[in-house]
Amino acid sequence: MADAPISLWHEFKKGLWQDIPPFRLVLGTCPTLAVTNSVENGIAMGLATLFVLLCSNVIISAVRKQIAGQVRIAAYVVIIALVVTVADMFLAAMFPPISKALGPYVPLIVVNCIILGRAEAFAQKNPVLPSVFDALGIGIGFVMSLATMGVIRELLGFGSIFNFKILSEAIFEPWIVMILPAGAFMVFGGLVALVNFISHRRSSGIIS
Repeated sequence: MADAPISLWHEFKKGLWQDIPPFRLVLGTCPTLAVTNSVENGIAMGLATLFVLLCSNVIISAVRKQIAGQVRIAAYVVIIALVVTVADMFLAAMFPPISKALGPYVPLIVVNCIILGRAEAFAQKNPVLPSVFDALGIGIGFVMSLATMGVIRELLGFGSIFNFKILSEAIFEPWIVMILPAGAFMVFGGLVALVNFISHRRSSGIIS
């Protein structure tokens, strides 16, 4: 019992760096590249994914012993689709501009490899509480990733953050490429390289 808090902390913190989805596991790259032309869209997409991941992890973990192995993937998809529908309808009702900006990418959470991956690799093998911490860690790591992409792309592409002008056009001409698909790939590749570089330095003991 004494080791439980340490175990739960480990399940949480791994998603913040060791298993951060887009940059270490290279999962969830479709929304990472598609909706991060602004910080607002990136955070909204990340929070929607976090909600779906948390709810699906809890439900799948709670009913895992009642799901036959032969149909578990199909059952996971049905559960995830139900939660995604709730998230999509909530965004459409409460935040129509954000829902319109995210377009089809919220419904596509159903086939997001992060959600299915955590269901298969963790939730179906573990009790509810560890599954909650796993979902929170991975989900928050995903939100951080999309927010970071959004900050870089919006700042360089529009000269603003959260639509608040930071860089005046008198001193900085926005890089239009940053709000285009090519800019998304450039920023994504740079961040993957940076994360891998830091991880390598840490594993070598150069960075504590």
